[in-house]
Amino acid sequence: MLVLDVDGVLTDCRLWMDSNGEWKRFFSIRDGVGIKALIEAGYKLAIITGTKASDIRARAKVLGINYFYEGASDKWPSFEQLQKESGISPSEMAYVGDDVFDIRILQSVAFGATVPEAVDEVLEVASYVTKRAGGNGAVREICDFILKYGHYAKN
Repeated sequence: MLVLDVDGVLTDCRLWMDSNGEWKRFFSIRDGVGIKALIEAGYKLAIITGTKASDIRARAKVLGINYFYEGASDKWPSFEQLQKESGISPSEMAYVGDDVFDIRILQSVAFGATVPEAVDEVLEVASYVTKRAGGNGAVREICDFILKYGHYAKN
């Protein structure tokens, strides 16, 4: 299973407000292609985000994300719920996060990755730092890595 943070991982952390006063994000098409390829290969996908936003929910739905958790700055309870709901243990998971809220999960999974723009504390604990930026192909890079190496991706 691949578990993803959103802001800074699936997006580049930039926000803009639409004419209805709702915050919106830019998502990478390439990341979506990678996620779809993982799903087609039989992997499960999850999102754990501290944000509650309609654009994130819509993107998750379009991509066919299997498990979706939103709106809690402490992501650990959602991560525990994910394990219960999916029956998948952390030793069978990869996680991509970029901020201090992600550290505990990054340290608990088999493969913890981050993006080059992550905060220093995350860069220190991640097993892998993508070459591509968050929101600009980083998730595709991780998806391709998993498809190539599968469960052997653990460093």
